[in-house]
Amino acid sequence: MNARLGGIWLWLPLLLTWLTPEVSSSWWYMRATGGSSRVMCDNVPGLVSRQRQLCHRHPDVMRAIGLGVAEWTTECQHQFRQHRWNCNTLDRDHSLFGRVLLRSSRESAFVYAISSAGVVFAITRACSQGELKSCSCDPKKKGTAKDSKGTFDWGGCSDNIDYGIKFARAFVDAKEKKGKDARALMNLHNNRAGRKAVKRFLKQECKCHGVSGSCTLRTCWLAMADFRKTGDYLWRKYNGAIQVVMNQDGTGFTVANKRFKKPTKNDLVYFENSPDYCIRDREAGSLGTAGRVCNLTSRGMDSCEVMCCGRGYDTSRITRMTKCECKFHWCCAVRCQDCLEALDVHTCKAPKNADWTTST
Repeated sequence: MNARLGGIWLWLPLLLTWLTPEVSSSWWYMRATGGSSRVMCDNVPGLVSRQRQLCHRHPDVMRAIGLGVAEWTTECQHQFRQHRWNCNTLDRDHSLFGRVLLRSSRESAFVYAISSAGVVFAITRACSQGELKSCSCDPKKKGTAKDSKGTFDWGGCSDNIDYGIKFARAFVDAKEKKGKDARALMNLHNNRAGRKAVKRFLKQECKCHGVSGSCTLRTCWLAMADFRKTGDYLWRKYNGAIQVVMNQDGTGFTVANKRFKKPTKNDLVYFENSPDYCIRDREAGSLGTAGRVCNLTSRGMDSCEVMCCGRGYDTSRITRMTKCECKFHWCCAVRCQDCLEALDVHTCKAPKNADWTTST
């Protein structure tokens, strides 16, 4: 299968550098000098015509997306922190995550889903904070409504997640919709799963009004949950991702193993098995696990046996400053002393040949 690197991955690094002053880029230059959105958008490579049109019309939305990139990248790294592939980014690679995304693997499925979710989250938040000209609070949340606790008035600022989803779908999916291949369909499916995940955790918050704190009157609004909830949910979907193959007419998927269920719109899907990520492999986009910290007492993915791929580990003694002998003082403070703590750190040994390998 010829995997495509499309959609969001050619322009996300440009958004990152746009927000990083020390990196020379047209995006940062245009932001710093107040240049026109047309010049700014025309300097982003890889955009299809629909994406370039949206960029021209909504440069403030592009900036909101750029601010969200670091947030969902950090979330990806949190979810994979104990795994051989730890969602590491490559500073000098045009595609942010390197060649990992060229493979139609479970890792690619997760990254497309979490990034799509991050775009929705960033745009929706910017709407509520009044940072975008094209949207504000959810205009549909007006008047009176009922829930299990009775009647309430819509008030405050409900997150306009429908706008966030609509814009993210139009912009992120535009490139994939230009393609007719299997990878494009995979990316579209996982993009949608990511968008749906954010909306899944939209919650109603209320404030009570009345004498002595009674709840005779309530004002409520809808708010997105912390992005960690979305990350945790998509992590569970990653662990249960379903391997698929294209159906005969090339319009959809069927499960690769008939023993497994057909994927729903909320599931993540992938085509290819993942590499083991044990060694530096340029074709697989793997940096290997040499030098990674492992947990000697764990039996999970972060254990020294699993993380180091059976190569063994080195142990070094380090000292760090910690808080100790903490005491509670009335009222109301906790006072601690600073203590030096010595501990052993275990890091994976490098393979005998630590150079990059290339698949033949």
